[in-house]
Amino acid sequence: MSMIHSRQQTYAGIDHEEHHGMSMTGRIIRDAWVFGLLPEGDGFAGKHAGELQNLFEAVHTAWEPYGQLPSRLPPELAAKHARIHDEALQRAKGMGWDAELGDDD
Repeated sequence: MSMIHSRQQTYAGIDHEEHHGMSMTGRIIRDAWVFGLLPEGDGFAGKHAGELQNLFEAVHTAWEPYGQLPSRLPPELAAKHARIHDEALQRAKGMGWDAELGDDD
């Protein structure tokens, strides 16, 4: 009888995503940077699904006082949020990402 060992999949990192970080996971990672839950630039590479879930929950909790709305962030966090997300958007566009394309394109 042979035993099959399944390798737990890990996240490749925000810089290696198919859509250049323009995914729900990418947004969560960038928000983690905004709230100081991850060092800015930490792409979360090599992390397992459970670690991603924990990060998602921590980011959700960090957003709660602001109703999940960037417009309700205090000025310092609002500026940081705008900068981080704008840089990511420009980078993704520069790498060929198009917000208008659907999943089938």
